[in-house]
Amino acid sequence: MRERRDAAAAAFQFLSRFPVKSDPGFSPELLRRSVLFYPVVGAAIGLCVAAGAALTGWILPAWPAAVITLILWVGLTGGLHLDGWMDSADGLLSYRPRERILEIMKDSRVGAMGVLACVLLLLLKASLVAALIEGYAYYELPLLLLPAIWSRWYMVRAMLRYPIARGNEGLAASFAGLAPSHERRALAIAALLSLAAAAAPLALGAGLAAWPLHLAAALLLPAAALASGTVAARRISSRLGGLTGDVYGALNELLEAVLLLVLVLLQHNFM
Repeated sequence: MRERRDAAAAAFQFLSRFPVKSDPGFSPELLRRSVLFYPVVGAAIGLCVAAGAALTGWILPAWPAAVITLILWVGLTGGLHLDGWMDSADGLLSYRPRERILEIMKDSRVGAMGVLACVLLLLLKASLVAALIEGYAYYELPLLLLPAIWSRWYMVRAMLRYPIARGNEGLAASFAGLAPSHERRALAIAALLSLAAAAAPLALGAGLAAWPLHLAAALLLPAAALASGTVAARRISSRLGGLTGDVYGALNELLEAVLLLVLVLLQHNFM
């Protein structure tokens, strides 16, 4: 029980800014155990984002509400994954040789491509959140849990399925040696959390008319995460000879945006 509690605390401390009063340490063994709780951290972040979207959407127009919701979203993660997104953009969009790309990604300074990638990503996510706030009924906003859940599950898959670009160096090396059971158990947790989000209409008093949208989202978003994540991870791994900690964060940001886009597409087809 204590090991599980320490692993959960490590996951929340590493991936979020939730106040966790625990000091489990961050040994490689603990970090590997903590990946089981990545979907749980995603669900907690998604729940706060959904609540923020519901509240701001109630008192503000869609766009201001979306921007405030996105500020909350970034604040809950401390910008951890955005940092990886910017570093990855600086390196991968430089079109330099592999060794030079890895050097650029390791540099703490942010270049022009990283800034552009960050601005464009935030604009896309804000526009998608605005569309969801404007078009969804209040009881459908729990679907915002799904992008945060499945993007973090895919990080676990990427840690297991792809080699580490820097060998024994860097943050990614701390996750070396993950077992297939880690991915399977994280998948099971993500699936259960998704079913809970899909069942939210009943808990919130919605009728059966909401079920097609929620069921479609619960089925299609995991598939979209797997497909888009696999394409991106394979292309990056082929260029770098593996993945890095920055790339894990970049994959999370990419998948959140892709899954928000899928939600908007579902909204326009089911509403």
